[in-house]
Amino acid sequence: MNALGAFLAPFRGLKLLTRPGLRRYVVAPLAINVLLFAGSGWLAYTQLDRYLAHMLPQDGWLHYLEWLVWPLAVAAYLLLVFYGFTVVANLIGAPFNSILAARVEERFTGRPPPESQRGLMAEILPAVTGEVGKLLHFLKWAIPVLILMLIPGVNLIGSALWLLLGFWFLAVEYIDYPMGNHQVPPRDQRRLLRRHPLQAWAFGAAANLLMLIPGINLAAMPAAVAGATIWWVEGLSKDEMTL
Repeated sequence: MNALGAFLAPFRGLKLLTRPGLRRYVVAPLAINVLLFAGSGWLAYTQLDRYLAHMLPQDGWLHYLEWLVWPLAVAAYLLLVFYGFTVVANLIGAPFNSILAARVEERFTGRPPPESQRGLMAEILPAVTGEVGKLLHFLKWAIPVLILMLIPGVNLIGSALWLLLGFWFLAVEYIDYPMGNHQVPPRDQRRLLRRHPLQAWAFGAAANLLMLIPGINLAAMPAAVAGATIWWVEGLSKDEMTL
């Protein structure tokens, strides 16, 4: 699979959610997203002006680059808000997402992954532990980038890096579900993604796009889980044996 295929995977996942046999695995993640995206949308709407007033240059030569800084600042802010709520949504929905990934893989391959026979209760502890680990990995890189975003004159670079980091985070977040079902450790997951950075950024960009489309964003999490599973089955799994 190339970068275009990885970009299209979340949209294919969105379409797949309407298929019989998968809908029941979408109800819980969908309900979680409805509540959390309502909260994130309210926060984005009420605090955007204050954020832009701080980020955009008010004078000096950088003022003439406002046309370039403005869209980056808006995108960075939206990602900051939505990623925060995405972490919470995935923390709550992780056990359901692992089961959804297993059912999508079974639909494509005809056989369930080895870890898919566990029940929902057995999924909770490893799923929550995995989410905490991903959050710590993200914070390790996010904190330095956020500091850059607060420095006048450097925040343009910080905003661009934040976009790339955000796309990478979404790829790490969602590929964990199908790869976790195959007992691939998180370190090996990230090592595999580093072999395919364009695919990871493309997938993350598409998942982020789903989050920003009103209405569709409510199904963004299960769509990204299904899309990551497609990405795994049709692409990354073929390279996993060389880890």
